[in-house]
Amino acid sequence: MSQTTLVPIDIPVLGMTCASCVGRVEKAIAAVPGVARAFVNLAAGRAHVEFNAEGQMPAVAEAIRKAGYEPLERTIDLKVEGMTCASCVGRVERALRAAPGVLSAQVNLATERATVTMLEGVDATALVSAVEKAGYRATPILEAGPDLSDREREARAAEIHALKRAAVFSALATLPLFLIEMGRHLIPGVHHLLADTVGEQPWRLISFALATLVLFGPGLRFYRKGVPNLIRRTPDMNSLVVLGATAAFAYSSVATFAPALLPAGANHVYFEAAAVIVTLILVGRLFEAQAKGRTSEAIKRLMTLQAKTAHVERDGAVREIPIAEVVAGDIVVVRPGERLPVDGEVLDGASYVDESMITGEPVPVEKRVGAGVVGGTVNKTGAFRFRATKVGAATLLAQIVRMVEAAQGAKLPIQAMVDRVTSWFVPAVIAAAALTFAAWLVLGPSQALSFALVNAVAVLIIACPCAMGLATPTSIMVGTGRAAELGVLFRRGEALQGLRDVQAVAFDKTGTLTLGQPALTDVILADGFTEADVLSAVAAVERNSEHPIAQAIVEGAQARGLTIPEPDDFNALPGFGAEAIVEGRRVQVGADRYMETLGVSVAIFTSQSEQLAQQAKTPLYAAIDGRLAALLAVADPIKDSAPQALAALRAAGLKVVMITGDNRRTAAAVGKQLELDEIVAEVLPDGKVAAIVALQARYGRVAFVGDGVNDAPALASADIGIAMGAGTDIAIESADVVLMRGDLRGVATAIDLSRSVIRNIRQNLIWAFGYNVVLIPVAAGLLYPAFGLLLSPMVAAGAMALSSVSVLANALRLRTFKPTRPVEYPAAQGSIA
Repeated sequence: MSQTTLVPIDIPVLGMTCASCVGRVEKAIAAVPGVARAFVNLAAGRAHVEFNAEGQMPAVAEAIRKAGYEPLERTIDLKVEGMTCASCVGRVERALRAAPGVLSAQVNLATERATVTMLEGVDATALVSAVEKAGYRATPILEAGPDLSDREREARAAEIHALKRAAVFSALATLPLFLIEMGRHLIPGVHHLLADTVGEQPWRLISFALATLVLFGPGLRFYRKGVPNLIRRTPDMNSLVVLGATAAFAYSSVATFAPALLPAGANHVYFEAAAVIVTLILVGRLFEAQAKGRTSEAIKRLMTLQAKTAHVERDGAVREIPIAEVVAGDIVVVRPGERLPVDGEVLDGASYVDESMITGEPVPVEKRVGAGVVGGTVNKTGAFRFRATKVGAATLLAQIVRMVEAAQGAKLPIQAMVDRVTSWFVPAVIAAAALTFAAWLVLGPSQALSFALVNAVAVLIIACPCAMGLATPTSIMVGTGRAAELGVLFRRGEALQGLRDVQAVAFDKTGTLTLGQPALTDVILADGFTEADVLSAVAAVERNSEHPIAQAIVEGAQARGLTIPEPDDFNALPGFGAEAIVEGRRVQVGADRYMETLGVSVAIFTSQSEQLAQQAKTPLYAAIDGRLAALLAVADPIKDSAPQALAALRAAGLKVVMITGDNRRTAAAVGKQLELDEIVAEVLPDGKVAAIVALQARYGRVAFVGDGVNDAPALASADIGIAMGAGTDIAIESADVVLMRGDLRGVATAIDLSRSVIRNIRQNLIWAFGYNVVLIPVAAGLLYPAFGLLLSPMVAAGAMALSSVSVLANALRLRTFKPTRPVEYPAAQGSIA
């Protein structure tokens, strides 16, 4: 099946706690007919599903439920116009039910309303489009309810609140058990004091009651998931907790109510261990949930940039409507200080708009009639009206959010190894616990049954697939979020891992290393002339020309604040230059060959002209009333950020190459200024692809940096394609990475961040796997023969909870990432930085 025929959807899934949960949900979804691919991100709590035309979303939702988890759903109402009969109702219902992510749809002809239940992650604009394709008009009816990000935040807040309540209740019931049992073992006289005041059997009954409250109150959540998974022979972390806590509780219950069933000397109780296990794991999950909420803060900040309402002209009046009701073609009124709701084009009025969230530049940009504006940016002092051109999911801000979400939900190649290990990890832990129990029962000292139980329970509890499942996705979420704050958007999360191994970075020249438009760079005067006089006269001649070099001269004069007079008798001489009468003087501008035809010698500027040519600048000459007045130079200037960016890449040990269609002389001049390692010049777009293939054979993995317009083949053929984002060019489909601010230093930042994220993931995995490799044998009692040391199940529970929290804490360090070769971006009001 062609990749282009697949429909993607991201589904928030509640209830996942460890890597085993991830594997179970993935398998359940993948088994649904029509699903081409599915992968789940534990940290984000989302399932990414790609399905073909035969895929049914209700079947996907049901599969998730049968696996023991809950897909997040929502209901939305649409106002449907144009229906006239029952057949219209049927047609609209069929169209809605066929839309991706829709679970059910009901249409009422009388009220002209459609009520749609769908999976979260589905944009309402997809429903509107489906209805329009069926021949009707639909508008979302927005209640005063939360949007998607708010609903997910509310679901996460509800989970944290429930965990907090459960942890507090469990701790209050466990604390007496823990303190008294620890006192009996550690403080002399407490054991006898308890026996004399309460009595051994009454205390056991109290302990039984408290442990029962913990296990079958707050701890019931483990049984609800763990037991069904044990029955299905697909155990997860909940199953390990159930087995460990239940074993300790059941053994203690037998010792309390039927001690005669146990061997002599084995009449011990471990109610405190069962209760502490549940309590500590609840506390650990509470910390996990709170930390996971912080991993997606970049998305939250992005969403705050979106306006909630818009002032739209409807029926001759300006009405304030929810942003979701704005449609392309609407006339939107923007007042001073307001955030623009959608993308569009200015119709009338003028103002300055703060676009720092896109460009990183703190200086507001002037907007007049015909100028493009971007939703999420902030209007300053003026007021204007604009026509909405892109709304909903099509706006630039929505594209940025989707890019970040897609990258955060990606599954890197390194995750494949984790998936293979976790697929057999929990069954292996159960087998290890059984082996531990049997070994202690056969080989242990007196009271072997007690030793066997305690060590088997410790093995069950110490194992931590939670940490394994969180190791990769949390780092990806935090890393890609931090990248977005620095103006680097990973369109594909896989680029995070791929960039780390890049050996060479190839750049396009025009528009990438250079500004992409000619500019006046030098004015060298002959004796007796002033710059203001000569430049205003030359600009007057060139003001009527559309040639890029002529425009560069005019803009150069304007930038210097010069007044440009109107010329008379303008005459263009193709291939030579132009002339005109300016304020009574004949002004002639052109190449050296034009001066020769006029009989004007340019010999006095020979050395300067050669130097300018070596700097990739185009020399021009100006004569006034037949006398040589000045040598001017026009060039496509190198971007200010280019030297620093390339120096940073060289410092990182990378080869820096330029691939350009420009002539070899110009390319060599640019290459000399930027100290490039290699230059490939005079190549067409297809030639760029061949050049990249040659670089890959010579250096290994190659990243290509281009402007995303005529560099699409090269961007696609490189191992990693990096596009220079410029306003609405942000969604460049050929690239893996987009530099949102168009700053070349972002290339070094992206590579630096890639290395930091992969290093962070490796640290997490070393911790998660190393923790289990070291502590499972300790829990099994490996140190007992030599040192007499055993690991208490309570200590095991605390260590297990600490393992997951440690992984999350390490991933969250990426929020403070700073490039090792600092890139200073201007502070931007309203940006995500």
